Amino acid sequence: MNLSALTVVQVRKACLSQESPSRELLRQLRNDPRRGVRQIHNLLINRLDKKRREQQRIEAMLYFEKNLWKDGVSLVSGVDEVGMGALAGPVVAAAVIFPSQIFIPGVDDSKRLSPKKRLQVVKAIKQRAIAFQIGSASVDEIDDLNIYQASILAMRRAVEGLSQKPCHLLVDAKTIPELDIPQNSIVKGDSLSFSIAAASIVAKTFRDQLMINLDYQYPQYGLGTHKGYGTPQHQTAIKAHGLTPAHRRSFRFG
Repeated sequence: MNLSALTVVQVRKACLSQESPSRELLRQLRNDPRRGVRQIHNLLINRLDKKRREQQRIEAMLYFEKNLWKDGVSLVSGVDEVGMGALAGPVVAAAVIFPSQIFIPGVDDSKRLSPKKRLQVVKAIKQRAIAFQIGSASVDEIDDLNIYQASILAMRRAVEGLSQKPCHLLVDAKTIPELDIPQNSIVKGDSLSFSIAAASIVAKTFRDQLMINLDYQYPQYGLGTHKGYGTPQHQTAIKAHGLTPAHRRSFRFG
């Protein structure tokens, strides 16, 4: 690329659209006498550094999966649940299986991502996954079983609903009984395991949409905003309007 024949605006347009600029292009940008062109060089360098750090972060999150893949365990499923601490709505779990060559920027513990970012990442997860499945336990099941057992039930349903049976499970801080599948319980797994983090994002985005739908049904409670958790706004609404069929009666209020 002959940079000297281009204006700074043209250089910016041509260069910033490139995902992987060549070393020669970076050298030309760095040595160009125009300050605006050298700033484009700095932007590209920062972008490449950010990409490199993200690749390293994802590589670290694939530690458990890579060890299993290396041992010939091909179908590894991450499993996680969301909504255990909420006062309303179901507890939702997800199970996700990825191919061994996987890289999806942005995958992280769902709580660390903005709603907008979660929606972007979950689309890529669903496109790249070998299989994924949602499982849930209803408010009535939560009240009958207790929230812990209901969360186990939701996770088991997610795993059993997968289109391919996994060879191994990576589960966030729990083990799932009644499954004839080897599994590892990983404390803080949604921040340490790529597959568990992906499952947390799938479950979170699904449950958030459920709560948004319930918000239309019960508009006085703000369920679409706090997603059923015990915020002051939610507690005030419960005191003013009472409980709905979407509320967990086995939980303490106020």
